[in-house]
Amino acid sequence: MRKPIKSNEVMLHTLTRVVTFLILAFSVYLFFAGHNNPGGGFIGGLMTACALLLMYLGFDMKSMKKALPFNYTTIIAVGLLISIATGVSSMLFGYPFLTQFFEYYQLPILGETELTTALPFDLGIYLVVVGIALLIILTIAEDDA
Repeated sequence: MRKPIKSNEVMLHTLTRVVTFLILAFSVYLFFAGHNNPGGGFIGGLMTACALLLMYLGFDMKSMKKALPFNYTTIIAVGLLISIATGVSSMLFGYPFLTQFFEYYQLPILGETELTTALPFDLGIYLVVVGIALLIILTIAEDDA
């Protein structure tokens, strides 16, 4: 009887980690560039979901669930609450729903920096997109039928 061949996936795991890091770094760039340039919460969330899915493909499902013990339904709910709260907060000051406010501040290392209410809204969208994409794909992947 033959012994099963033990697979050596060191190269796959190493490459997966490096590529995932690059995709996540680009995702963060897209997220923060979003309110002035192309990008934002939606595309940043898709890039993050792609990076995490790459990790799920490179490693087994059991170890990934142990490393990332997230409930994606909760992430979707938190993202929706953040987005809705951003829109409603402008109504508290007598402005229409989702009115954007911004101001420039002088920060020590960054210099003059624009802070805007579009960023928390984009964060909510980012969380919703990451949660939905991973929930759908992982649910399909775990289906036994």
